Amino acid sequence: FIISISLSARKLRLAQNGRQIRIYPVGVGRPGHATPLGSYVITVKRPNPGGPFGVMWLGLSIPRYGIHGTNNPASIGGYVSRGCIRMYNRDVLELAGMVPVGTPVRIIP
Repeated sequence: FIISISLSARKLRLAQNGRQIRIYPVGVGRPGHATPLGSYVITVKRPNPGGPFGVMWLGLSIPRYGIHGTNNPASIGGYVSRGCIRMYNRDVLELAGMVPVGTPVRIIP
């Protein structure tokens, strides 16, 4: 699996063996708290992290950043976070069920 996140499109794409298998809408970093561009990996999967992180936290190999659910579904699709990638809770659960720790994550403009 490979996860690719387009900040301008506010979409997360999941590919397997070069074939796109899912596209999810996401919320990304707001002005002053931009989501960092680059290549990372998922380092941890933590269910029910509490607070604004919804039902799942997928921590990235850049400290304090991750892909997570949200307790504010209206924020999906916007520039709203402090740099993390927000997903609908049902979507992040589906994603977490498919990808293992170590999955590459590419964040592009």
